[in-house]
Amino acid sequence: MIEVGEKLPDAKFVVMGEGGPAEKSTSDVFSGRKVVMFAVPGAFTPTCNNNHLPGFVTHFDEFKAKGVDAIACVSVNDVFVLDAWAKSTGAAGKLEMLADGNGEFAKAIGLDIDASSFGMGLRSNRYAMMVDDGVVKVLNVEEVPSAAKDSGAEAMLAAL
Repeated sequence: MIEVGEKLPDAKFVVMGEGGPAEKSTSDVFSGRKVVMFAVPGAFTPTCNNNHLPGFVTHFDEFKAKGVDAIACVSVNDVFVLDAWAKSTGAAGKLEMLADGNGEFAKAIGLDIDASSFGMGLRSNRYAMMVDDGVVKVLNVEEVPSAAKDSGAEAMLAAL
C-alpha cells in the first residue's frame, strides 16, 4: 500500500471533457497542485452517495480556503457513470471525477479490494489523501469500507 511521503505512480484516468471522454495522467492531475483526493468503492452506492461524496461538496469552499487547489473523486466506474453521479449530486463543476474503470490506479497504489461477494468485482478501498505535487502528505484509509468516517471531508479538513 502506498504510504505518506511516497510519490503517486504513473497511471491514467478517464475524465469527461467538453468533447467527451478524455485521458488524464496522474501528472496532469497532481503536478504542481495541492489536491485532496478521495476514493469510493462505487458511484451511487449508499455510503458513497449519501455519506462520503456530499461532505466534499458541502465543504468545498473550506478546502479552497485552506489552500487546496482541487478536490478529486476516484472510483472504479466508467466515466459516464461518474459524470451522471457528479450531475446528480451537485459535484459537477466542483469535484474532479476520475474514472479508474479497470482499477489500475487502485491496484498500483495497493488499495484495491475484491467486492465480488457483492457482485461488484474489483473496486477501490475507501480512502482519502492529500497530495502535494504528486507526493502523498496525508492518507486516511477506512478499515471498514462501509464507513466514511476517517476518509470523510471533516476528517480531511482537520488533517490540513
